[in-house]
Amino acid sequence: MGRLFGTDGVRGVANADLTAELALGLSVAAAHVLAEAGTFEGHRPTAVVGRDPRASGEFLEAAVVAGLASAGVDVLRVGVLPTPAVAYLTGALGADLGVMLSASHNAMPDNGIKFFARGGHKLADKLEDRIETVYEQHRTGEPWERPTGAGVGRVTDYDEGLDKYVAHLISVLPNRLDGLKVVLDEAHGAAFRVSPEAFARAGAEVVTIGADPDGLNINDGCGSTHLGLLKAAVVEHGADLGIAHDGDADRCLAVDGAGEEVDGDQILAVLALAMREAGALRKDTVVATVMSNLGFKLAMEREGVKLVQTAVGDRYVLESMKAEGYALGGEQSGHVIVLDHATTGDGTLTGLMLAARVAATGRSLADLAGVMDRLPQVLINVPDVDKSRVNTSAELAGAVSEAERELGATGRVLLRPSGTEPLVRVMVEAADIEQARSVAGRLADAVKSALG
Repeated sequence: MGRLFGTDGVRGVANADLTAELALGLSVAAAHVLAEAGTFEGHRPTAVVGRDPRASGEFLEAAVVAGLASAGVDVLRVGVLPTPAVAYLTGALGADLGVMLSASHNAMPDNGIKFFARGGHKLADKLEDRIETVYEQHRTGEPWERPTGAGVGRVTDYDEGLDKYVAHLISVLPNRLDGLKVVLDEAHGAAFRVSPEAFARAGAEVVTIGADPDGLNINDGCGSTHLGLLKAAVVEHGADLGIAHDGDADRCLAVDGAGEEVDGDQILAVLALAMREAGALRKDTVVATVMSNLGFKLAMEREGVKLVQTAVGDRYVLESMKAEGYALGGEQSGHVIVLDHATTGDGTLTGLMLAARVAATGRSLADLAGVMDRLPQVLINVPDVDKSRVNTSAELAGAVSEAERELGATGRVLLRPSGTEPLVRVMVEAADIEQARSVAGRLADAVKSALG
C-alpha cells in the first residue's frame, strides 16, 4: 500500500490491503503513540469506535477493539454511525481517541480506518507518521508492552450514541423545518437511521431512499456519487429539496425541487450568506479548495465575502479554518465544515442547515443556489498510472502548458493525484462545455501516456 495514511486515514481493499492484522496493529500503535505523546497521562484512556455498514466493518471493528483493549484502552463501541457522529461523540464523551471504520464514498470492497484525537479532531500528520513508524517497528519483531490483569481495556456497547448525536444536531439548527418535504438518499450507509430521525425531529416531512443497508450495497448506484435516483424521487414526490449523503455521511449534495443538482460550491454559497446575515461568518470569510468552481469565487467577490483557497482535501480546509478562526469551509464534493458545531465535514448537519435556510426564507433551493453561476467543469479520473510523478513529468507539464494557453483567461486546468484512490484527477474549466471536454480528454490521454 506504500505509505499507509492518505489524506483521509488508511484505506484499501478490505481483507487484501486492509487486513485484520493491520487494523489490530495500527490500533495498538495509535494507543502507544498517544500515550507517548502524553495524551493519556494521569488517567485510564477511553476510545470511541464506530463504523459504516460494510460487511468488512464487522471483522475490522473486532480487530480494532481487540487492539485497543489489549493496549489498555477502554472502548465504547457505538456501532453503525456516521463519521461526524463518531467525531462528535469522541469530544462529547471526553474520550481520548476516536476510530471510524469506513471508506466513505468508495465502493463496497474497500474499507478504511480513520483516527480522531481528543475533542474529535483529525490526527496531525506528524502523529499519523509516528503511528505508522511504531506499527512498522513492531510488525518486524519488536514486542509490544502488554498490560495484564486489571490493566487490559474493557469493552462496552454505547447505545445512546445516536440519540445524543441527533439531539446535538437539532440543538444547533437556527430554525425548524416545518412545512418542508425532503427526500433523503442515505446511500445504504452510516446515516440510514440518523439523518431521517434528525430531519423528522426538526419538523420536515421525510421521504427516504437508500436506507436499507445489507453490508454489500453501500454507495451502489445511490447517494452523493449517484444522484439519479434522488433527482427522480424529488420530482415524483413533489418535494422541496433532496439531500444525498455518501457512505459515512461526511458529505452532502442536494437536489432542488425541479430535480437539478446543487453541488458543494452552491451549498457553501447559500450557507455563507445565511451565516453572514446571522453574524456567524467570522471575518466574512469562507474557505474552499482549488477545485471550487470559478463561478463560486466570482459570486463570493460580488457578495463581499472573502474566499481563502487551500489544497484539495477537507483536512486542509479544516487546518486553514482552525489556524485563522474561520467558521465555514468545504469542498465542491460536499464536505462542508461548520466549525462552531462540528470538527469535521458533517453531511447531516449541512443538509439540515441548507433546509433551514429554505424554510426561513420561503425561497426555493433553486433560487437560493442561483447566487452563483457554475462555469462548465469537466473532471476525468485516470486510473492505473503512477500518480507520484504528476508534478515531475516534463511531458505532462508541456501538455498542461499547452492547455492553459488554449484556455487563456476564461478557464483553468488542475491535475492532482487522488489522496484516497490509485488515480489522477484531471479537471478543466472553460466558458464553453465542449471546449472543456475536448481539453480534458486530451489531458487525460497525456496523463496515460506520461504516467502509464
